[in-house]
Amino acid sequence: QVQLVESGGGLVQPGGSLRFSCAASGIIFSFFGMGWYRQTPGKQRELVAVITNAGRTDYADSVKGRFTISRDNAKNTVYLQMNNLKPEDTAVYSCNVHQNDYWGQGAQVTVSS
Repeated sequence: QVQLVESGGGLVQPGGSLRFSCAASGIIFSFFGMGWYRQTPGKQRELVAVITNAGRTDYADSVKGRFTISRDNAKNTVYLQMNNLKPEDTAVYSCNVHQNDYWGQGAQVTVSS
């Protein structure tokens, strides 16, 4: 059974930083690309960042230069470092086995002063 367990998120002031981690089990982690998505009420889920099994990364234009996705295959974990957070980054963030229907439980990020 595939499980993705997220940790991180919370409330932060504009300009602040947060870090998510997502620990995977039930898959051969190093075989798969991993992604981070976010969603706000009334909007479609948005792909924020993706990292391939080879370590190549790609980002939504809205987060380029501020967010960094990384992975540690020895720990079966993918990370999302979020810097210089803006109020428009407020959303529920979820990790995903890229191009598969396996999702983390989601965690709220609120950027507010």
